[in-house]
Amino acid sequence: MTVTDEAILKIKEMILEGQLKAGERLPPEKELSEQLGLSRSSLREAVKALEIIRVLDVRRGDGTYVTSLEPRLLSEAMAFIVDLQQDTSVLELFEVRRILEPAAAAIAAGRISSDQLALLRASMATVRKDTSVEELVSHDLEFHRIIAQASGNSYLASLLDGLSSGTVRARIWRGLTEERAVTRTIDEHAAIVEALGRGDSELARSLLTVHISGVENWLREAI
Repeated sequence: MTVTDEAILKIKEMILEGQLKAGERLPPEKELSEQLGLSRSSLREAVKALEIIRVLDVRRGDGTYVTSLEPRLLSEAMAFIVDLQQDTSVLELFEVRRILEPAAAAIAAGRISSDQLALLRASMATVRKDTSVEELVSHDLEFHRIIAQASGNSYLASLLDGLSSGTVRARIWRGLTEERAVTRTIDEHAAIVEALGRGDSELARSLLTVHISGVENWLREAI
């Protein structure tokens, strides 16, 4: 274990043990390095690493704070990694989505609000056969995010959000556009919205499974 790794673990322990709480400011660098028995340079590197994964928030001229540690913040690092995945790794991510998203939809069917249904239908109204790839990607991200959020489970929603890749989606929508399969995909979205609106959890689960499996199969052939 490197000294920087040790510093990261010690800060993590402070958070887990309640010595540092969400939103709380860390002691000054000199004081904290002495407290942890680490060099200031090692502590500085640890803080940079924890800032990247949104555990810490460095505010220039103000100090370093523990973030809110909300799931949505911590999932951002995962989203960054997902964007870098290629070929077979992307297929593995789709397998995870195929497991989690239908479950989220089934839960959402019993919890979705009228406002969230209205947002889904408004998102559907923005897309047509001639919609640009960029707009299709934006719609797709929003569509699946609303359903995940409607599950009422912030960890599930954040995990799915972290698995959502605009880069991968752009590739898929570009391919669907070339194969003129956009209409079918949008129709599948519409059917999912209707199942959610009726509160039919099993139908919503089934439709999401078919929807993601279809895209996964297309991607498998395209790779």
